[in-house]
Amino acid sequence: MVDVTVPKALRQQAIWCQAFDSPFTAELCDTMADDFDAGGIIADLTGDWPTHPIQDALALRLAGALHAIVLSEPEGRLAQVWPQKGRAWSMAEAWPAAAETLRTREHWVRDFLKSPPQTNEVRRAVGLWPGLCAAAEAFDGPMDVLELGASAGLNLNMDHFHYDGGSWTWDSPIAGPRVALSTQWSGPAPRFPAHAAIRHRAACDQNPLNAASAEDRLRLRSYVWPDQPERLERVNAAMEIARAQSIKPDAQDAGAWIAEKLASRGKDALTVIYHSVFFQYPPQAVRDAITHAIETEGTRATAKAPLAWLRFEPGGILGRAQDGASMTLELIEWPSGRKRVLADIDPHGRFVHWHGA
Repeated sequence: MVDVTVPKALRQQAIWCQAFDSPFTAELCDTMADDFDAGGIIADLTGDWPTHPIQDALALRLAGALHAIVLSEPEGRLAQVWPQKGRAWSMAEAWPAAAETLRTREHWVRDFLKSPPQTNEVRRAVGLWPGLCAAAEAFDGPMDVLELGASAGLNLNMDHFHYDGGSWTWDSPIAGPRVALSTQWSGPAPRFPAHAAIRHRAACDQNPLNAASAEDRLRLRSYVWPDQPERLERVNAAMEIARAQSIKPDAQDAGAWIAEKLASRGKDALTVIYHSVFFQYPPQAVRDAITHAIETEGTRATAKAPLAWLRFEPGGILGRAQDGASMTLELIEWPSGRKRVLADIDPHGRFVHWHGA
């Protein structure tokens, strides 16, 4: 028995969207909740939702479906009232068009709602790349990286991005589409060792998206909130890099995948496992399997083949106090066994409080 109603889930998402600077998506979610209560199209689409609507991110599925239609039909009625490219919007105009679109495209929308959102948040790299460099400081050999829950694997190419922390910058020496990431940084500047470079990169996801697929690119773009065009620009540029690099994560359970990868990892390199806002989603048994595989390999790590685990997750899932919506960036290293909290960081990378490596 699910004890959270669909309207409650929609209103909760509205609060989160407001906190993360998307007033349009916040008002859209509140309006969809009102429509459900009035017995409208949202009630028809989701009234029999069988599982937990918050855990399933049902609000984001609905908002993503509408944004996908806007992106794929730029001259359509819905696109004319949606906040594309910073255009002013009014929910009084947007919702009637949205409700009509949901009704006329109901079969397609129901199919879209079957898949969970894929939010490949590129700006999380403002914490992940300094974190990888912190792991690489004490080892001057090559670095191999393994990402869990990677969606389309856009952040596998974080060494291709350009970073601006206000008091510091780091520019990728790799040519290609420009992904420019800025953040509100506090604390000491991160260190970027000259030898820090990724040799091999791999990733997994239960339902990976492929940046080479037009359908998958549309799905990735659709989950970006439409009143945040700069996020859409970053995702578009990151997808171009992923396409050029032929990046596609493996479709596999994270527990089994990481065990296989660690069993065959290089004996001449630093191996870094990392993930961002992922660890809260797998069942406890899968989290235990991942932890066991990594910690067991940690006991085998040597000075010539060290191991590191970089975690960008809610503090609560890491056994730490949860500070509002802020995430914890934690690094565990072997063979030393050292564990460090590197930063407190916003889930969307808007701010980073760096504690220093």
